[in-house]
Amino acid sequence: MINKQNLWFVTLFSLILILGIYYVSIDDEVESVLKAENNNNKEVIEITESDVLVALEVESDEEKQALMEEYQNVLLNAESTIQEKNAAYENLQKLNNTKANETKIKNLIKEKFQMNAFVKIDDNAISLVIAEKEHNTEIANNIIREVQKLFNEEKYITVKFNA
Repeated sequence: MINKQNLWFVTLFSLILILGIYYVSIDDEVESVLKAENNNNKEVIEITESDVLVALEVESDEEKQALMEEYQNVLLNAESTIQEKNAAYENLQKLNNTKANETKIKNLIKEKFQMNAFVKIDDNAISLVIAEKEHNTEIANNIIREVQKLFNEEKYITVKFNA
């Protein structure tokens, strides 16, 4: 009588044997064609400013989405206390306000300066990455002034030009 362990051994051994025979029987021509295709696929990829901004946006959106899911899980969890639910609700509101402010700043920069930008707000710090090769301090100062006008309290604003 064959038990399960012996059956598995015979099955796996047969599979390995079949794959080994298949690998040995592959023609050298097919192998050289596969290697040539792999060598030709190594292209130089150019990264533009907008690609960097999109990557930053995606990363930021993923972080925000994870936080939103965490807060929503706390809100929907029946075992969460009222204090935990209140804190999660307040954090969710703060996150939504932050997203709205980031969008407002992006639109402001797009309208007034005709530049694409990535905006990240962390409490009192606002980081801006502008998709321009030219590093101009005058433009950076104007952007900082315009962004500061949107807020009542003073913010720490940094502008980085992406070259």
